[in-house]
Amino acid sequence: MSNKNYKNIAQEVIRGIGGTDNIISMAHCATRLRLIVKDRDIIDDELIENIDFAKGFFFTSGQYQIIFGTGTVNHVYDAMLQEGVSGTTKSELKEIASDKDDNIFLRMIRLFGDVFVPIIPALVATGLFMGVRGLILQPDILAVFGLTPDHISDNFIKFTQILTDTAFAFLPVLVCWSAFKVFGGSQLLGILLGLMLVHPSLPTSWDVAQNVAEPLKFFGIIKVAGYQGSVLPAFIVGALGAKVEGFIRKRVPSALDLILSPFFTLLIMIVLAFFLIGPVFHEVELLLLHAVTYVLELPFGIGGLIYGGINQIIVITGLHHPLNLIEIQMLADTGKNLVNPISTASICAQAGAAFAVAVKSKNVKTKAIAYPSTMSALLGITEPAIFGVTLRYGKPFIMGLIGGAAGGFVAGLMHLSATGMSITAIPGTLLFLNSQIFGYLLVSLIGFGVAFILTYLFGYKDHPKTK
Repeated sequence: MSNKNYKNIAQEVIRGIGGTDNIISMAHCATRLRLIVKDRDIIDDELIENIDFAKGFFFTSGQYQIIFGTGTVNHVYDAMLQEGVSGTTKSELKEIASDKDDNIFLRMIRLFGDVFVPIIPALVATGLFMGVRGLILQPDILAVFGLTPDHISDNFIKFTQILTDTAFAFLPVLVCWSAFKVFGGSQLLGILLGLMLVHPSLPTSWDVAQNVAEPLKFFGIIKVAGYQGSVLPAFIVGALGAKVEGFIRKRVPSALDLILSPFFTLLIMIVLAFFLIGPVFHEVELLLLHAVTYVLELPFGIGGLIYGGINQIIVITGLHHPLNLIEIQMLADTGKNLVNPISTASICAQAGAAFAVAVKSKNVKTKAIAYPSTMSALLGITEPAIFGVTLRYGKPFIMGLIGGAAGGFVAGLMHLSATGMSITAIPGTLLFLNSQIFGYLLVSLIGFGVAFILTYLFGYKDHPKTK
């Protein structure tokens, strides 16, 4: 599409929103254009809905969000900037929106998402490396080339360990950096604090857990070890550290700021990290992980059925990003991600429901939205399918939930687990390049098929407005 077409789309968005005067600020995520508006009531929803490449809209947490899909949203955003609309970062936009949203719980949930989303690409790459290594080192694969595991050199194993272990060994560094960035601190201090949490002078958390090493003891009672693979303590340290730095900088003379602010920030935070925050929140982290793992491992696939049925409801609320904490911790502690295959079942189910609408509908506009939304969901992004198709018509969304529960039930029965996170559906096959691949494909097909059949038979008929 040419720049001229994107300019036309941007102009239509502005007209539908009620003009640039009604837009306070703007940002975008992977699929959605996010707008903070002065007056929700003057927006012409019907005009917005009929804009080319717009796959739906919704209003939540003070933001009017228009779904354009990956790639397209970036071009529309750039065109909006050229039309004079003020742009900002997603976190800053949410801060503006928070003035319109007094729900403290939702604010905290969004902050969790803001911290963890930026580090996901590193974990995605790590998961892919794990999958590829698992495939290469399988005896059956090696046998094709006349090799056995004994033929693999130690140097090659160490090379693959660098690729697969680094992100989790230094996970507190990534989390502290992101938390300092989100909460307004100096990102370099965040990195340094994170490095202190995994300093080589400390016995690693893994060695302590396996009784290979003893933790250091301070004052005879406080046990201190490295926080490799730990998430929640690093999050609290980063968030509090950014606030402590801001507090100190406001009270230190400008001439001494460069020296005293980082000195006191690091000193205060590392003492709190080792002797209070770390020990307390590491236990909280373990309890949370055990609770979620317990639910997911309920016998007879019950846990998978429950989570598969509610997963896309969680996506609607925006709580799915903070749940990354659970997946990250699972991978760090066990190398297995029980959430991913169940999430995939629910994602494929929404794809199946959207595809049923596309096949059954006689309306050109509905088909034009439903078909690409189906493909988007099969690539792991369900927002276009949910907000543009299934939730819009109601019943298809419910049928998608049932399909997700069915697929999740089978995933739970089979105890499927991924080697990484954050890629699902078709791309997610790269996380199952081992003996689980056929189970993963089966679960995906069940989610898709159940939702498609139920939606086609019982869940959709063309709405009068779409004829």
